[in-house]
Amino acid sequence: MSQGRTLTFNIFRYDPQQPDCQPSTERYQITEAPGMTVFIALNMIREQQDPSLQFDFVCRAGICGSCAMVINGVPTLACRTLTANYADAEITLMPLPGFELIGDLSVNTGKFMRQLSERLQLWLTPTQQENDIHSIEAPMEPELADELYELERCIECGCCVSACATKQMNDHFVGAVGLMKLARFAKDSRDAREDSDFYHVIGNQDGVFGCMTLLGCQDNCPKQLPHQTQIAYLRRKMTRII
Repeated sequence: MSQGRTLTFNIFRYDPQQPDCQPSTERYQITEAPGMTVFIALNMIREQQDPSLQFDFVCRAGICGSCAMVINGVPTLACRTLTANYADAEITLMPLPGFELIGDLSVNTGKFMRQLSERLQLWLTPTQQENDIHSIEAPMEPELADELYELERCIECGCCVSACATKQMNDHFVGAVGLMKLARFAKDSRDAREDSDFYHVIGNQDGVFGCMTLLGCQDNCPKQLPHQTQIAYLRRKMTRII
């Protein structure tokens, strides 16, 4: 069996909990194996070379979004990125920008997503406040149900936030993930809110009118969700209110 390539990883290192720690880049080398992903390589580095290396993972299947990071300048999932994709065998890893840094490659996307949910009220506001358990469930058109399911596939990895130029310039911008999640409820026939209710939340430069339509969110979404389609949908609805 032929020997695998030697991979070189340049990894951002910084622990904000250590007062004397300064941001730096450390270099690691490992031997590539067939089918190796960046996630597998990081585990090998942590197990064999540096147990202090911080990064996040849960599912290893591109479902949880925990292992999102910037790989050679592109926000994506480490568990879905093959090392074979990099012909020069050199890979640079950075944490996702736009989020609170926990340490090294680990960022607090959960805190951001919770604040976003509370700010935009990302939950169903039912048309009936009193539920009758004996009543027949309100029907929904299959086409609408499929569309809502598509928008529910967001794994909140944060790649769209880190790839958004508007978000990097305006920290108050809600980002594609917030707008897409809000579009999901704006489309839901069970939600009692009117367009004017959504306008008070996103009808400004921090919301739907702040998007510069550079497509960074859609180009870097690991689930290939239609971010720009939903932003355009909300923008049309909000424009009618002005």
